[in-house]
Amino acid sequence: MDNVTNFSTAGADKISARCWIVFGVCLVSNMLGGTVSTIMSVYLPTVVRDLLGEVSEQQMNEVSAYINALYIVGWTFGGFTWGWISDAIGRAKALVLAIACYGIFTVLIAFTSRWEYVVALRMLDGFGVGGVLVISVTYLSEIFPERLRSIAIGILSIGFPVGIFSAGLVNYLVADWRQGFMIGFLPIGLAILSIWLLHESAKWKMRETSSGYKMMAFRGNIDKVIQGSLIFGSMLIGLWAIFSWLPTWVQSLLVNSDGQKERGISMMILGAGGLTGGFISGWVANALGVRKSMVICFSACLILSFLLFKVNTTFSPVIYAEIVVLALFFGVSQGLLSLYIPSLFPTAIRATATGICFNVGRIFTAAAVFFVGALVTTLGGYGNAIFIFSFVFLIGLLVIFFTRPDVKSNA
Repeated sequence: MDNVTNFSTAGADKISARCWIVFGVCLVSNMLGGTVSTIMSVYLPTVVRDLLGEVSEQQMNEVSAYINALYIVGWTFGGFTWGWISDAIGRAKALVLAIACYGIFTVLIAFTSRWEYVVALRMLDGFGVGGVLVISVTYLSEIFPERLRSIAIGILSIGFPVGIFSAGLVNYLVADWRQGFMIGFLPIGLAILSIWLLHESAKWKMRETSSGYKMMAFRGNIDKVIQGSLIFGSMLIGLWAIFSWLPTWVQSLLVNSDGQKERGISMMILGAGGLTGGFISGWVANALGVRKSMVICFSACLILSFLLFKVNTTFSPVIYAEIVVLALFFGVSQGLLSLYIPSLFPTAIRATATGICFNVGRIFTAAAVFFVGALVTTLGGYGNAIFIFSFVFLIGLLVIFFTRPDVKSNA
């Protein structure tokens, strides 16, 4: 991993084999990160009942809220920390360590006997996943030529939705949650292989390393940090309020059913729609421009949240169709934001600044995910609670209008 590699070969469209290897590792690590992130959501009712026994619905909601919210706290801290680590020790080494981190703690959850341990391990899980998402986007933004960068990062963004789909598939096929969490052995294996597969980018090696330069770079880009944090954070809050509680909302609409299949299918559909949106996001950005595409995504997410969570009071197949469309716009938005934010910053501070933009919103996301569960009774059900928090999409929409973001390459 210490070798310096100029990944792009002669010609703007020609990419070396080592570049594609890095792309593959980044994509698979994002996929597994998506699985690890959402596998708790699909197993959550079963996990809580298994660890607590027969408890009231209020107690189950409170414990579930802690498990979901503390995961995002760990993710937030990981995003901040791993960005700094990546700028300090390199993209390749940091990516290997972050992948290993979330793999190890996922496996440990399978052997847990108390819900408090689950909370702690999920927080450490999130620490690793948050790092992988920051490092992989930063890594690819440095090694791909500009014309192909939007396509590569757009395709990278489908990794997380594929992981969501996989989490639903695991739940559909494996009823026992402890066996389901053995999925953590896959990222552990990937981390071991990546020690030999990954090579450091030349751009990181040639960066300006003086602390004085980094401080000046941050001061000169503080407005971009604020802008990126608000736009990414607003989408993140709404997205995670929905991701974390969608299976439980589906369960609340069902009568006389354990909901295993419906929850599993809903998460698979959510992942499939996000996968499609992420895959086409690069072409969408090239065709419509980043600003117009963002406006469409934020507006659509707000409208579809109303249709999904306010109009549906009983479970029907229409819900599956609405989830697909909502997830499609989620996927496009993640590709757009993953392209836009790293391009704002110079190499020396890119991972750190991207980590800030990606994770400031997670502080508020953790609170949102917690309060969706804690305020279900007060707000009149899961549908009302989730929809109220989806109004955060308006914040992103307003920031886009006022800042009029335009992608500029600092790579």
